[in-house]
Amino acid sequence: METFYLFLVIFLFVLAIFDLSVGVSNDAVNFLNSAIGSRAASFKTIMIIAAIGVFVGASLSNGMMDVARHGIYQPQHFYFSEIMYILLAVMLTDVVLLDVFNSLGMPTSTTVSLVFELLGGTVAISMMKIINSNGAFQLGDLLNTDKAFAVVLAIFMSVAIAFFFGTLVQYIARILFTFNYKKQMKYFAALFGGTAATAILYFMLIKGLKESSFMHGDVKAFIYGNTSAIIWGCFVFFTVLMQILYWLKVNIFKVVVLMGTFALALAFAGNDLVNFIGVPLVGYSSYMDLMAQGGTTTTDTFLMSSLLEPAKTPIYFLIGSGIVMIIALATSKKAQNVVKTSLDLSRQAEGDENFGTSPVARVLVRTCSNIAGTIDSVIPIPMKRWIDSRFNKDEMVIEDKASFDLVRASVNVVLSGLLIALGTSLKLPLSTTYVAFMVAMGSSLADRAWGRESAVFRITGVLSVIGGWFITAAAAFSICFVVALLIHFGGIPAMVCMVGLAVYSLVRSQIAYKKKKRKEALKEEVNSTVAKLQKSTDTAEALALFREHSREEVVGDITFTADMLSQAVSGFMKENLRDLKKTLTAVAEKRVHLKQVKRVGTLGVTQLDHDIAVEKGLYYYQCNDFASEIIYSIRRLAEPLKDHIDNNFSPLSEIQKEEFGGMTDKVVRFLTRCADMVKKNDYTPLDGLVAESVALQNELTALKKGELKRIQGQSGSTKVSMLYLNMVQEMQNVVSFTGNLIKVSRKFQKE
Repeated sequence: METFYLFLVIFLFVLAIFDLSVGVSNDAVNFLNSAIGSRAASFKTIMIIAAIGVFVGASLSNGMMDVARHGIYQPQHFYFSEIMYILLAVMLTDVVLLDVFNSLGMPTSTTVSLVFELLGGTVAISMMKIINSNGAFQLGDLLNTDKAFAVVLAIFMSVAIAFFFGTLVQYIARILFTFNYKKQMKYFAALFGGTAATAILYFMLIKGLKESSFMHGDVKAFIYGNTSAIIWGCFVFFTVLMQILYWLKVNIFKVVVLMGTFALALAFAGNDLVNFIGVPLVGYSSYMDLMAQGGTTTTDTFLMSSLLEPAKTPIYFLIGSGIVMIIALATSKKAQNVVKTSLDLSRQAEGDENFGTSPVARVLVRTCSNIAGTIDSVIPIPMKRWIDSRFNKDEMVIEDKASFDLVRASVNVVLSGLLIALGTSLKLPLSTTYVAFMVAMGSSLADRAWGRESAVFRITGVLSVIGGWFITAAAAFSICFVVALLIHFGGIPAMVCMVGLAVYSLVRSQIAYKKKKRKEALKEEVNSTVAKLQKSTDTAEALALFREHSREEVVGDITFTADMLSQAVSGFMKENLRDLKKTLTAVAEKRVHLKQVKRVGTLGVTQLDHDIAVEKGLYYYQCNDFASEIIYSIRRLAEPLKDHIDNNFSPLSEIQKEEFGGMTDKVVRFLTRCADMVKKNDYTPLDGLVAESVALQNELTALKKGELKRIQGQSGSTKVSMLYLNMVQEMQNVVSFTGNLIKVSRKFQKE
């Protein structure tokens, strides 16, 4: 049995490697967001600085390992086998859960994941112990509920506090520096840089390294006994240094952002490393303690009182973890995906929004707009003009392709560090994820990045991320609870099954993620035309790119229509409810895409000569309108079909199936030829296709007349007949609107 647990400990370390990879991918948003978003340096330089911070923090980490040893459960009441059940359940749950969030591109908290997984697993095993103890144990004897409550409280506090101070401090910073901050640097650069650098150093000492292996004895006593003197000394030193750097033409804000990135990376690795390797290290320590007994006890009788002692993590584990984290940081595509979510929600410029709208977001936007209007009405007009002049975006100094400027990036890193340090000094376990993300959201709000055109989308995104944090806690607790119970009752066979299921889940997740990225890559190829259009300064080139973009969209719309029409009709004929649901989901996504495409049209028109902008803009919008009508027709076709199958109503008659199936094939072939013509940009076959569309509409009209005769003759179901007539009508609409679409497309492409 001891040999099996040895393999189990080894497997825990294997899982820890995966956990380090997926955990770093998710927490990368904490320390990369500001530097990448502001383009403070090249991506390679940012990654090197972050990697050094991660490695140093991981190598110096140790004390936080006690959280996994005795932070949640009372180990003196648990046997070795029971502790191993909890640890295995925690690791299996953690790896899969974090990978899911990474694939979705949603930042979550590894701290909350670990605590609630430990809580769920401990509650499950504790229940079994209480049941079998005949009243000898109570839940409070086995579980440390204070820790879980502190984490839940920290969720609410960190979200609200970080957002509030992010908004307030960024508003003040923008008033001081304006968007053209380089003009104001001679007045405030040294003072701001000195304050920021001192805050970052304080954050590193108090939060990042407070539990490190060298922070003991005289060093720790000196730092904590002379904190005020150290802070004031650093403030004077860094203020003078920043003034000298300013005279040397060094951008102070870039220095602050890169320093803050290093500090956040160091603190993340130094404190959050327990979330990834703490559990396997507890398993390793427990196994070594069991072996030290020399066979005098068994796995089911050995109580783990030794876990009450402070952790003594071998240095090679810490260094190895740092190396794994650096590799994961440098190679993980999912880390970039998670960073992208945060940047899209906080970027200064308008663009495609990754989130839709929600009723809650709409209510919040209206309420805040009303409040802002009330406040605005009582502010004197001269003051309003002065404030607006400080937020003049026409003066914005921003790096190429940056999401926001260096002023906001500096506020993000400095304020995140200060709030985390403050929380630590007050014994509040603030999550670095929550603080970093919400400070970024608050600062983007203060910077007026959330305009009337984007606010409802941004707020929906923020609410989605916050909701994901609470889902993390609930899912971590519930899944780990179930897994621990299965392992407890199933023993070794259950452990093997759970391991196999976790491996399968990870492999399946990777395959699904790669498919998703391939689709996004294809989309990026199309969007590359739009990107070129945005940069174009030549009106002739802009018109050519605008036409190319329109062709790509029209071809995509017609091809999509052919595929969805075929899928919907085939699914209905075969009574395949899943195909119809997939069709409706795809149509809903396409509708959102068409709205985004219409916004691109506005951009394209602004790049054209005035003489042709009105004409070409009108044709572009007509193309989009006809494409939208086609998609609406597909939805109006598929929705009744889905309801009909879902309610298990009678199918079409054989003659109806034959008639409509044949027409569907003709229409799909017609759509395919239309798409091919537009793709080749050769409109020679247009007249023939327009004539074919008229002929198809006449055939569909004949189908309607035939069905009305059958209704008059009272043959067949009235419900089925009504459905059939709707199918014919919507297909007729598809053909009619497609004919109009290709005619307008030729006018747009015509020289």
